[in-house]
Amino acid sequence: MIAALVAGLLAGYGIAIPVGAIGTYLVALTARTTLKVGASAALGVATADGLYALIATVAGSAIAPALTPITTPLKWFSVLVLLAMAARGATRAITQYRRLQSTNNAAQTPPNPTRAYLNLLGMTLLNPTTIIYFTAVVLGAQATATTPSYLQQSLFILAAYLASASWQLLLATGGAVLGRLLTTPRARLITALTSSTLITVLALQVLRSTL
Repeated sequence: MIAALVAGLLAGYGIAIPVGAIGTYLVALTARTTLKVGASAALGVATADGLYALIATVAGSAIAPALTPITTPLKWFSVLVLLAMAARGATRAITQYRRLQSTNNAAQTPPNPTRAYLNLLGMTLLNPTTIIYFTAVVLGAQATATTPSYLQQSLFILAAYLASASWQLLLATGGAVLGRLLTTPRARLITALTSSTLITVLALQVLRSTL
């Protein structure tokens, strides 16, 4: 149970922490509106992450029994996918930092809390990286002789959602208190590298289970 909870938290933080275009928009939105609007938008992002974690978990559970003969190759594939994502995230963050590029996506008309929630939910759902990420994590964890119980799967999904929600709400709070500080090139570099580190930790956990 604890392992499923920790895996969900790592997965949730791994995908949520990098402050990219959506994170920048969330901070800027809160800075120019209210914390209530920002918190609603943050929960929209977390909901999308939770939905993708749910989809990946359910799909992984459905095909897990058929994966038993290729357990080891699948785990190695999952490790490679996660490491590639970690490397790509870190490389892109360093490149953007060196070019001093920052994204500034501010809407002309500040939305109300409901609209902010739906806007960020839709924006996050349109990001294919999220579903690829969760699928790699879930398949890497489930390609074992023992299929995770429904409770373990539920804990993983809940932990992933809570991790994402806590970070997005922190960004929203940061937007209300610190304005755009977290969207500076240096801050975005630090958060991206932190995310790549967490994803690498996930890959190493999968790798350790194959040895």
